[in-house]
Amino acid sequence: MAKLSIRDLQPAGKRVLMRVDFNVPQDDDLRITDDTRVTAALPSIEHLVGAGARLVLMSHLGRPKGQKNAKYSLKPVADRLGELISAPVKFVGDCVGAEAEAAAAGLGDGEVLLLENVRFYAEEEANDPGFSEKLAALGEIYVNDAFGTAHRAHASTEGVTKYLDTCAAGFLMEKELEYLVHRLEDPARPFVVIMGGAKVSDKIEVLNRLMGKADTFIIGGAMANTFRLAQGYRIGKSLAEADKTDLALHILKTAEEKGIRFLLPADTRHTAEFRDDAPTEVTLPWGEGGEIPADREGIDIGDRAIAEFSAEIARAGTIVWNGPMGVFEKRGFDIGTRAIAEAIAASPGLKIVGGGDSVTAVNQFGVADRMDHISTGGGASLELLEGKALPGVAALDDK
Repeated sequence: MAKLSIRDLQPAGKRVLMRVDFNVPQDDDLRITDDTRVTAALPSIEHLVGAGARLVLMSHLGRPKGQKNAKYSLKPVADRLGELISAPVKFVGDCVGAEAEAAAAGLGDGEVLLLENVRFYAEEEANDPGFSEKLAALGEIYVNDAFGTAHRAHASTEGVTKYLDTCAAGFLMEKELEYLVHRLEDPARPFVVIMGGAKVSDKIEVLNRLMGKADTFIIGGAMANTFRLAQGYRIGKSLAEADKTDLALHILKTAEEKGIRFLLPADTRHTAEFRDDAPTEVTLPWGEGGEIPADREGIDIGDRAIAEFSAEIARAGTIVWNGPMGVFEKRGFDIGTRAIAEAIAASPGLKIVGGGDSVTAVNQFGVADRMDHISTGGGASLELLEGKALPGVAALDDK
């Protein structure tokens, strides 16, 4: 999967069309509440600006459903980007057509232009060839640094590459591929995969893909309830996939046959009220009389599970974490996820956080700076871990 890199380019004096992921969260007044996705693109932006490129940036924001909508304008992002980089940032109120073409043509060396939201056109998500060609007309070289959208074959991520001769990966894209693909080809051992979240069905492809590579799986979140239900335990009102119990048993059997440690929570924290600071109790260990009462709901892993999981994490050579241990968004239900985040941070092994809620967790608990890699793409990182080819990556030039 060695792709042409931004570092291989000679961009001076050329218009570089770069796909970035500026899909940032905003409040009701359209103020950016988290600029992580903007700052993640800065190394590539600064590199191209410093090399004298005439940089044209494109992104989507939100779900405008193919209609122009001021709520989803990228103008606030252009303003924020201008505060973060050394070059002035221009903004144009369209992404194709005469206005966008004139703005791109008017760029000088080292100048930056941000186009308006590409999803203001339905042709973007439809990967329309005509729309792709219009986008491509704005550049001479294409760079994709938007890993979070690389699993989508859209006009700005895949279609545009058909109309430009040079298509390369940005630094962020390179880093994602390095950690989620190359570093896992021959991982330092023990290789521990930590999976959480709501559904076994959402993670089954990752489980299957890594079943032949991982030494240990640690399972938390509501997906653990499905495994316990499959084993015949009573789980009260806990969230579970009752129609996936056969799948859960198959996974357990496969892990046993392959000699893989498959750790489910030894105990579970549960509550009768789904609210911040609600009273909680912890079950007896599963298999030793543990069960969740009929009127209560499992919302986190228990104390024994925390101790067992943390001990396993401490001896890991490589860790991939995707999905929380419980409903960590609620105060009092975050004990397990916090403990696992801190255990991972303390581990001497290679630590990879695979997108989604796990990223929110490491930021919330103040351990993000102790991780080796935090993926910027939830769906994209999952599909890459599943072994799938990402359209936005496959479309780039091979070295």
